[in-house]
Amino acid sequence: MTEEATIRTVTWDQGSVTLSQLRRTVFMEEQGVPPELEWDGEDADACHVIATLADGTPAGTARMLEDGHIGRLCVLAPFRHRGIGRALLRALLERAAERGMGRVFLHAQVQALGFYQAEGFHAEGPEFLDAGIPHRYMFKQVHHPPGTPGDGE
Repeated sequence: MTEEATIRTVTWDQGSVTLSQLRRTVFMEEQGVPPELEWDGEDADACHVIATLADGTPAGTARMLEDGHIGRLCVLAPFRHRGIGRALLRALLERAAERGMGRVFLHAQVQALGFYQAEGFHAEGPEFLDAGIPHRYMFKQVHHPPGTPGDGE
């Protein structure tokens, strides 16, 4: 939870209308990502988190696939630079730890590399284009709380 937003986990069935609208606004309308790239058929099985303001307004979302691929992290423009994106990312890292994942990864837009590096992600490999936007592959080792799978005990 940030000062402004509560982060909660939702399934695609529970939240698809709201999650879709958030992603449509940020990725398709702001960034010009084509619908066929945004709607990749992976949402039904993904772990989704959503940030909701105190008044119930949805502010952002992110997802993690079963293989540890974090993506679709977005925050609506009026709510950026308030810690909501960081809270969404940290919530998914907690879910990864709970599931015993050893490593998570993502394809970061180049302009967001510093954001992910500040959260312990490491860039690897060359820059590449995804939906016409420069990206880099990034990864992070997941730290497991004691008593969870993968904690080393």
